[in-house]
Amino acid sequence: MIVAYGVANLLQSVAAARTTVHHTFDPGLLLRLAGHRTYLVGLLCQVAGFVLAFLARRDLPLFLVQASVAAGLGVTAILGVVLLKWRLPVAEVVLLALLFAGITALVLSAEPAQSGPLGPTGLVALGVALGVIAVCGFFAVRLHGAPGSVVLGSLAGMAFSAAAVAARPLAAAPSAEAFLRDPLLYLLIAHSLVGQLLLGLAMQRGSTTAAVAAMDAAGAVPAAIVGLLLLNDRIWPGREWLAGVGFLVTLLSVIGLTRYAEPQHHHTSTRERERAMVGIGSAALPPAPLADQAASTGLRRPTTRS
Repeated sequence: MIVAYGVANLLQSVAAARTTVHHTFDPGLLLRLAGHRTYLVGLLCQVAGFVLAFLARRDLPLFLVQASVAAGLGVTAILGVVLLKWRLPVAEVVLLALLFAGITALVLSAEPAQSGPLGPTGLVALGVALGVIAVCGFFAVRLHGAPGSVVLGSLAGMAFSAAAVAARPLAAAPSAEAFLRDPLLYLLIAHSLVGQLLLGLAMQRGSTTAAVAAMDAAGAVPAAIVGLLLLNDRIWPGREWLAGVGFLVTLLSVIGLTRYAEPQHHHTSTRERERAMVGIGSAALPPAPLADQAASTGLRRPTTRS
């Protein structure tokens, strides 16, 4: 599950960077992203991770499953270093190590148990949350750069958190018929689609690490609270302190990653426009030494990692 989400984050971020930046809350972005084979492979990995997480939520508490999903960020960073030559700051490496330490503590403290029912009030709350998240996303899409990545990623995390809350009792459905007739299934699908759209918009605006870290931080806390209060999530007696420390370390690590994350790629369309502008500018200028041309056009070697 952790590896599947990590690979999905990486592939989807590459596809998002190659797609024209959207400044509106347009579901058509998902269709445009689907035109990239890289995105489809990433989506397939995400679906695999989602299925594994769904099955895990049948018996495991949400604070553990959601924290494990967050650990996929570490896999994304490692793959980015190995495959795309990302350069991670020392602080980010330390935070990734703390992230895995926090996950380990949660694994040791979580007691398996089936979920309790959510009830009609819970269904209404999930429906209201869907509308609020969508409205906030409609306005947040106007943000650019790192703030846009963090805010949109956080909204995506809230949507996926609501989907996780719906999935916990849904996974305990006694039959396929009860599963298909349960309103939780359709709330889960709706929240997942909104979350996927928000995540795609967040990844377009800069750092993949920032977008995913913000998503995981915003998604972990609400799901953990609802699970412990309403869905029969349990902690082994005597290990409450370990669960608290593990969850706090995991959360702070993920939040810290939003502070230290750096942009990892430029959009292809932006690079093409820059090349076209440089070509037009050089055609209009008389021949000159290479150093003079570089000075006159303001060309510099890119300093951001790719």
